[in-house]
Amino acid sequence: MSKAYKRMVVVGGGAAGWMTATALATAFPGSSVELVESEEIGIIGVGEATFPSIRNLHKLLDIDEADFLRATNGTYKLGIEFCNWRAHGERYFHTFGDFGALSGPLAVWGQHRRVADPALGPLGDQCLPSMMASQGRFQLPSDQANAFNYAYHFDAVLYAGFLRTLALKRGARRTEGRIVDVARRADGGVARLKLADGRTIDGDLFIDCSGFASLLLGRTLEEPFVDFSHWLPVDRAWACPAERTGTALAPYTRATALEAGWAWRIPLSNRTGHGHVFASRYIDEERARDQLLAQMDGEPLAEPRLLRFTTGHRERFWVHNVVALGLSSGFLEPLESTSIFLVQSGLGRLIELLQPGPAPTAQMVSAYNTSMARQFARIRDFILLHYCLTARRDSKLWRAMSTMELPETLAFKIHAWRQAGVLHQYDEEGFDATSWLAIHAGMDHWPDRADPSLRDMPPDTALRGLHLRRDQIASTVAAMPTHDDFLRGVLARRGLNN
Repeated sequence: MSKAYKRMVVVGGGAAGWMTATALATAFPGSSVELVESEEIGIIGVGEATFPSIRNLHKLLDIDEADFLRATNGTYKLGIEFCNWRAHGERYFHTFGDFGALSGPLAVWGQHRRVADPALGPLGDQCLPSMMASQGRFQLPSDQANAFNYAYHFDAVLYAGFLRTLALKRGARRTEGRIVDVARRADGGVARLKLADGRTIDGDLFIDCSGFASLLLGRTLEEPFVDFSHWLPVDRAWACPAERTGTALAPYTRATALEAGWAWRIPLSNRTGHGHVFASRYIDEERARDQLLAQMDGEPLAEPRLLRFTTGHRERFWVHNVVALGLSSGFLEPLESTSIFLVQSGLGRLIELLQPGPAPTAQMVSAYNTSMARQFARIRDFILLHYCLTARRDSKLWRAMSTMELPETLAFKIHAWRQAGVLHQYDEEGFDATSWLAIHAGMDHWPDRADPSLRDMPPDTALRGLHLRRDQIASTVAAMPTHDDFLRGVLARRGLNN
C-alpha cells in the first residue's frame, strides 16, 4: 500500500468499522490496521436489509455465504415490497431482477402496456425474482438464462461480530477504549487519539466510522453538513425486534407507508425486525411509536428504541488524513437499504487510492469527494421518487411531498420519462434503469406517449412473446423450493462440514 499511510486507524466498530478493518487487512496483508472502539458506547444495530452489491464485497473478502448466514441469522432478499405508497391498498415490488429490454420494439414494459391484455397479469409477472418473491420461493441463480440478483437480511450486531473475528484473523488489531481527545497536526490533520485511560494511538490515516457522532470529520475537523431534509424530511425512527411468527419467511423487505413516514419489516431467521421512520414535524414521537407497535406481527422482544438523525452528508468525505465512512459521513433514510452500499462504495474507492505508490494527490482526493457527494445525491433522488409520485393527499406529509420543488437532477429524469419513456442515467448512480422502471411502474407513472418503435412488432407477435415469457417464468418458479426450505437446506448441508 501507499508508504504515506503505514499506520491505518479505524475509529468505531459496528458494521462500518469492521467492514473497513476487514477490507483493509485483506487488501493490504501485513499492514498496520488498528480499530478503536468502546464497549461503553455500543453500536447502532437494528437489523439490516442490504443491496445486492454486498455479495461482491463478500466475494472479495472470501466470505462463505452459508457461514455468514448462519452467524448473522441471515435470510435472502429479492427486493422490496412497497405498500400504500401510491394509494391505500396498493402495493408494488422493487425487484433485483430485470424486465428484459428497456427500449425499442423489444421493450417488455412498452409492449406489455401496448397490448394491454388482462390475461397477462401485472408487469411483475414478466420478472423472475418478482414472481419468486410473490410466491415465497428461492434458489440461487443457475445459469445466464436464469440469472437474477439478490441480497440479504441479517442482524447488524452479529454481522459486526462476524467481521470482527475475520479481521482479527487477517491481522487487524482491536483496541478497547473511549476516545477523550484528538491531537491535531500542523497541517490540520489528525496526529493521534487519546483514550480515557491515558493511552495514545498514533496513525497516518484515520478512518472515521464513529457513527452519527462523526468524532473526527464532524466534531474535530468541523466539516460542514449538506442538509437534505428539505427533500427528505424524515428525521426519527423507532426500531424494535419482534418474535418470529409461524408464517413463512418472506424473501423480501416490506416498506409500508403510514401517516407521516413508513414502517419497515425485515425477516430474519430467528426474529423479525420492525421500525417506523417518520418526520417529527408531522407527527409526535409517541404517536409514531404507537403506529409502529400496531404494525408489528409478533410480540416485541424489547422496548422500542428511538433514533434521531438528519438526512444528508458531510460536504467532504476525505479531509487531510481523515476519511469518513458510514453514518459519520452522512445518512440517507433506509428506504432502499443503501447504508452498507455507501460504506462499500467509499471503501472500494479508498482502497484503490491506497495502492502501492505515492500518496493520493489533492486532485485524487477531490475526485473522491466529488464522486461520493454525487452518489449520495443520486440515491437521494431515487428515494425521493417514491414520495413525489404519490396520489395520496390524506396527511400533511403526503400533501407536502406531492407538491415540493424537486432537485433539478430528479426533475429532468422525470421529464425525460414522461416525454419520451427515457430512463436517463447520470454518472455515480446507485440504482440502474430497471430499478427506476420498477418505481415508475409501481406508482402507475407512465410516459405521455408510446415509443413509435413499439409498432415495429405486430401486436399478436408481442402478445405471444409476453405470454411465453410469463409462462416460462411461472414454470421456473413453480419448480423452486420455498425460501424457508432452501435456507434450511443450505445451512444444514454446510453445517455438516464444520
